[in-house]
Parts: sequence; C-alpha cells; structure tokens
Amino acid sequence: MKFINIGFGNMVSAGRIVAIASPDSEPIKRLVRDAKEDGRVIDVSCGRRTRAVIITDSEHVILSAIQTETITNRLTDDSSEDDGEDEE
Repeated sequence: MKFINIGFGNMVSAGRIVAIASPDSEPIKRLVRDAKEDGRVIDVSCGRRTRAVIITDSEHVILSAIQTETITNRLTDDSSEDDGEDEE
C-alpha cells in the first residue's frame, strides 16, 4: 500500500484516490459544499488556502493546501518506482 504526502505530514492511500481537482470550478465548489453537509470532508489545509480537492473511492473529499500538479507528480513518481521494482 502506497501513501502520498498531501501536505503538513498528512498522507492518503494512493489506491483510494479517484480524482484530484482544482477547487476553482463551480461543480467542485458544489461537491465540497455537499460533502461538508454530509460530514464527508477532511480538511488538511491547516487553515491555508485550498489548492487541491482529492476525491476518494469512499466518497470522502479531502482539501489540501498543496497544488494539484504537485500531488499528481508525487502520485506519478510513486507509480513509476513501482514499475521499476517489478522488472528486477
């Protein structure tokens, strides 16, 4: 099981991530608002501006202060390391 650092020492399981989105669009804002009402939001931004919204397979919505591209790169880097291990 691989974990991805999503900022401030917080980690999320890479296998549980369904989508990573920017919080700027209205549909994502609506998704976050609905998830807050249902108690499915996990805010790990430590009071900073939300720069990425992570959606998991359990329908939890995680708010992170790390940029979407940074999280995606971390996820991609871990996946490429897995490929190298399988070849040996």
